Amino acid sequence: MLIVGPNRAFLAYISAVLPALGEVRIEQATIDDLLGEPLGEEPAAVSAAKGEARMADVLRKALWLHVRKPEEGLVVTRGVARYRLADHEVREIAAALRGTTRYGSGRAAFAQRLAHQILVRMEQRGEAPDDRVQDQVARSKPVKQLLDAVWPKVTPEQVLYRLLSDADFLRAAARGVLGEDEQAALLWAKPARSHRSVKWTAADRALLDELNDLIERTASLGHLVVDEAQDLSAMQLRALGRRCGTGSATVLGDLAQGTTAWSARSWKEVLTHLGQDGEVTELTLGFRVPGTVLDYAARLLPHVAPELERPRSLRAGAGALDVRRVADVAAAAVEAAREALARPGSVGLIVPDAQAAAHAAALAEAGLDAALLGPESDGTARLLIIPATLAKGLEYDHVIVAEPAAIAAAEARGLARLYVVLTRAVTSLTVLHRDDLPAELAS
Repeated sequence: MLIVGPNRAFLAYISAVLPALGEVRIEQATIDDLLGEPLGEEPAAVSAAKGEARMADVLRKALWLHVRKPEEGLVVTRGVARYRLADHEVREIAAALRGTTRYGSGRAAFAQRLAHQILVRMEQRGEAPDDRVQDQVARSKPVKQLLDAVWPKVTPEQVLYRLLSDADFLRAAARGVLGEDEQAALLWAKPARSHRSVKWTAADRALLDELNDLIERTASLGHLVVDEAQDLSAMQLRALGRRCGTGSATVLGDLAQGTTAWSARSWKEVLTHLGQDGEVTELTLGFRVPGTVLDYAARLLPHVAPELERPRSLRAGAGALDVRRVADVAAAAVEAAREALARPGSVGLIVPDAQAAAHAAALAEAGLDAALLGPESDGTARLLIIPATLAKGLEYDHVIVAEPAAIAAAEARGLARLYVVLTRAVTSLTVLHRDDLPAELAS
């Protein structure tokens, strides 16, 4: 079983729970762990375009464009004898294989079928070649030369580099799939010198995985659990779907908490991209977040996911919500943290990413023992400072949110991020703000 979570902080958080469930053969990973760490960045609009399912067709065409029409026949010398295949015979063999198998296995089959036809010629002359002779012919210099000319060996990185740096090649691969403006947006303005020096982005990693599967089949798992699945692109979902092609999958998430440029808008679409035909169950009744807190956060739903039903809580949560306007948010956060620590349970101070270090310094100066949550943190401290972008999937008994307006303004889907932040509390939520609250929250 493989569990895929949104970040390593989330995986560290749940790792302590899984052994208690009796599960011992579980692997955990983020999407970047599976596909490769991104080394570069790009505009969100470009990432979103690369994340669309249509790119699968473009990549498939780009890969198979590398197979060229044979122009010459084949001549193999064995001892003093020479055996020939006419150019039209070579073309027929290549055409029969092209697009009917994976690129890598097709290349290997092409060499073997060429060799087999040479063996037929040998048998016609009264010889009795065996499988070892066929393998020798398939590895012979004339066959290798023809193979490299017609069906060259390529890597995913070579194909994608050519696709994103060569306008003519992209036009040929994207014909009928992407418009001219879309193609122009995908092309690199200043390509790297070669595929070896490219700083691949997160969106690129999913494209490379797709190409890798088109060349060689991806191994499948027994069961896949995907949490926060709404944040994955269609191409990333396809990458996960390949890994449970012969198994089953459990997909979890909340469309209202989608914070990426390619966030899903439909669970049916998510299942389609995963290659699964499953049942979608919308959960609207919860027990984790107190009712007053959930009602407060739900004010954002009409603006981030208007199609979703408003959630309800089994717990009324009287007194669980405290919204305060303060003159100094950092100082107020220190006092709120001190108050929360006087009660049982964990305390999470969720802050705008850019203000995390300042809040950590303020708590340290006040003598409060706090840890700053990072991608590699285990999150075990009782008082944690959590950058808003790492809060997804986590929960704390007492949550303090500093300056909601700054959290909402920090990214394109900031209101969805704020909805995530406001729904992390199990017992109490304290909201501290100096600036006006977002209008959507104040209503």
